[in-house]
Parts: sequence; structure tokens; C-alpha cells
Amino acid sequence: MGFSLSENWEFIPPARSLFHFASFRKYADASTTVIRRASLSLSASMQGGSSGVGYGLKYQARCIADVKADIDHTSFITGTLSLKEENEVHLIRLSSGGTELICEGLFSHPNEIWDLASCPYDQRIFSTVFSSGESYGAAVWQIPELYGQLNSPQLERIAVLDAHSCKIKCVLWWPSGRHDKLVSIDDENLFLWSLDSSRKAAQVISKESAGMLHYLSGGAWDPHDVNAVASTCEWSIQFWDLRTMKKTNSIDHAHVRNVDYDPKKKHILVTAEDESGMHIWDLRMPKVPIKELPGHTHWTWTVKCNPEYDGLILSAGTDSSVNLWLASTSGGNDLTSESPIESPTQRVDALLNSYNDYEDSVYGLAWSSREPSIFASLSYDGRVVVESVKPYLFKK
Repeated sequence: MGFSLSENWEFIPPARSLFHFASFRKYADASTTVIRRASLSLSASMQGGSSGVGYGLKYQARCIADVKADIDHTSFITGTLSLKEENEVHLIRLSSGGTELICEGLFSHPNEIWDLASCPYDQRIFSTVFSSGESYGAAVWQIPELYGQLNSPQLERIAVLDAHSCKIKCVLWWPSGRHDKLVSIDDENLFLWSLDSSRKAAQVISKESAGMLHYLSGGAWDPHDVNAVASTCEWSIQFWDLRTMKKTNSIDHAHVRNVDYDPKKKHILVTAEDESGMHIWDLRMPKVPIKELPGHTHWTWTVKCNPEYDGLILSAGTDSSVNLWLASTSGGNDLTSESPIESPTQRVDALLNSYNDYEDSVYGLAWSSREPSIFASLSYDGRVVVESVKPYLFKK
């Protein structure tokens, strides 16, 4: 059973603090160098301590995902982005004591990884979008069952999403349960696929163009509606019905970099934008956002809504920081009603904490589904940091 602010929990921000690693030790083997936490120092103002733990990839990276189907461990999967070297996929797990990130599996990947998503119902299956020179591809992979007992385990490619002729941006899995459909988005089109992992095949069910002068950049699948997908492009957010592959609505809004649906409330969407920060939208009245957040000092690159706690949002940007926000997704009127009333955008500064101890842009964020108070971040230099937001959760 989940918790929400309206029931048993409230958020009380401690004094603003900065977590930083005092020192690191490097452990090298034949394939990778793992940076493990040697010690962690906290500012004097910190209340409740920090669970921040670091892990180093060998190469640059942009993508990290929660392994939602792993119900026994808090685990994440991430992939590298090296132009010249053989790329890697790392399956990492937080130790039971929360003090160490352990490499559960290390696998070669043939190309640079630009997007990575974990299958929500099988912890050994994930998808990647990759590039080789000027060409882009997408595939679904399976980790071997006994990978921990193999000397050099190899990923098994179970499906190739090979119908694209344009640059592929992302692959979407429906986040709320077992579903054999995938959505892939390229510069100009949306594809709906049927995945049969047992037969190692994926077939295109339908395809639709975004239209002239619409260059798609990404998207999100509505966790409340298996037939609804949002896509982003330079000047708008487009909403699609997968049954007809037709656009049902759009929001004219420039420079949207990333979107995420609120998994706790229907009709709520959060956007991250290059210059204007972040906005929260009620899709029943999409003319203006209901909330505006300041975002980052440079481009706000990605945004993630917490899977359990209402209004708790993460953002990351090219200012080398991760921000934790508490922004109620209700406006001045009761947005849970069937006919909400249009109201002006509320500008709020709901920043709970800013994690600033990064040396490069932060492109990857993932909340843990198993432990919703924990998140992982990934900066471009290949540094994974797992943090706990428990200092901000106080039971009434």
C-alpha cells in the first residue's frame, strides 16, 4: 500500500546540505574499474545522514534505468557511450546495508548506447537505442539466466526493431504491468510493436508520421492508460491514441526536452525545458500549465516523478546538478474533479535539495520502484550516484 502527502506522510526539508565523497578507492579487474565509496562526509547542517554511494563506469554514459521487475533487490541498469571502445552494460545492485553498489553483471554491447529501458515484467530483458557512425538502431536484449556463473556472459539479442529509416530516439515500455507491446519513436514517426520474447521476434503493428516540420525527440507512456502516449518535439507535446495511431491533442510549448507522467494522479504531466525550467500540466485543461518550477541554471534535461510519494519530483540538468522538488500537482482548484476550472499558472519555488557534487552534466535519473525513497543519477563522465531522500520524509 502506498503513502501520499494527503494520508500519512508529509515532507519537511532539512537544512540545505551538500553530500560529497571524501575519498575513493579503485578496484581494477580485467574488464572494468569500479569506484566504491571509501568514506562519506556530510556538512554540519545535515539532518538524518546520507545514503549517497558512488560507482564508476569505464566510459562516458547517458542512460540509467530502474530494474523494476527485480522485487528482491534495489538494482539499476546502465550503458556506456564510447565512440572508439567496446561499450558495456552494467547491472548494479545496492547492498542490503545500503553502503555499496555491487556489479552484478557486466556485458559487452556492440555500439554507443543513447537510450536504455528495462522491461517492467522480466528483470533480464531490456532495450537499447544505439548508434554506429551515422546509423541508428534499436534492439531488445536478454541477460543470460546463469550469468553469475559464466566467465564472460554475452547478451542475447531477442528482437531487432529494424523498421526505422530515421534517427531513433527512444523505446517505451508500458510501465504499469505485463504488456507485450512496445513503442519506438524516431525523428518523424511512432511505431507500435508486438514483442514475442519466446519466439525472439518483434513485429510492427502500426506506424504513424508526426507530420511535416515535427521532429520528435522523445516521449512517455501514460501509466494510467495503456493506449495513450505523449511525444515531444521542438515546438509542442503531442498525444496519441495507440488504437488508431492518431493524435488526440497537443500542447504548443517550445523546447521541451523531457516529459514524465505522474504515476499517482491521472491527467498530470511534468515537462523539462531547455531554458524555462519545468512545468506541471493538467491534460484536461492544457492551454496553460498549472505550476511552473525554476528548474536549473542551464538546460533542464530530464525529469522523473516519484512512483510512490505525491508531488516528489527529480530533475537533472547540464549545470551538473540534480534537484529534488516537492510540488503539489493540484492547482488552486480541485483538479481531482471531473471538470477542473482553468486558472493562471502558479510560479513556485519548491526546491527541497540540490545535489551539486558532480563534475559533468547529469543526463540519467531513475527512482527505485522497490524503494521509492532511493534514486540513482548518472553524469556524462560515467559516475553513478545512488542517494536516499529519507531525510525529507517525516511521518506525522
